[in-house]
Amino acid sequence: MKVYSFEKLECWQHARQLAVWTYKSTKHFPSEEKFGIISQMRRAAISVASNIAEGTSRKTAKDQSHFSTIAYSSTIELLKDLIISNDLGYLANENYSEGRDLIEKQTLLIAGLRKSQQKTRFLSFLNFLNF
Repeated sequence: MKVYSFEKLECWQHARQLAVWTYKSTKHFPSEEKFGIISQMRRAAISVASNIAEGTSRKTAKDQSHFSTIAYSSTIELLKDLIISNDLGYLANENYSEGRDLIEKQTLLIAGLRKSQQKTRFLSFLNFLNF
C-alpha cells in the first residue's frame, strides 16, 4: 500500500488525532447541538487535517503555505468552539484541558510546517535569481 507524503507528517498525524478526539468529545453533547456547535467543531477539526493533506499536493511553497494558513485558522476556530463548549458546561474541565493541550500542540506543529514552507519558498526565489 502506498503511503502519501502527508501521512508521514507529524503535523498531519496530530491533526488526525485532534479530529478523532473532537468527534469523541462531542459525542455526548446535547442532541439539540447536533447542527450547531457539534457540527461546527467537527468540521473545523476535519478542516485542519484536510488542509494539511491538500497542501502537500501543491507544487509551489506559496500554495503549500496558503493551505497551512487555512489549517491554522481552522485550529483557532476549533479553540473558540472548545472555549464556548466549556462555558456552556458541555465539557468536563479535564476534557477541556486535554483539548487545549492538543490544540496548542497543533498550532505549534502547523507553525513549524509553515516556517519550513516559507524557507523553501525563499530558497526557490534565490534559485530563480541564480544565487
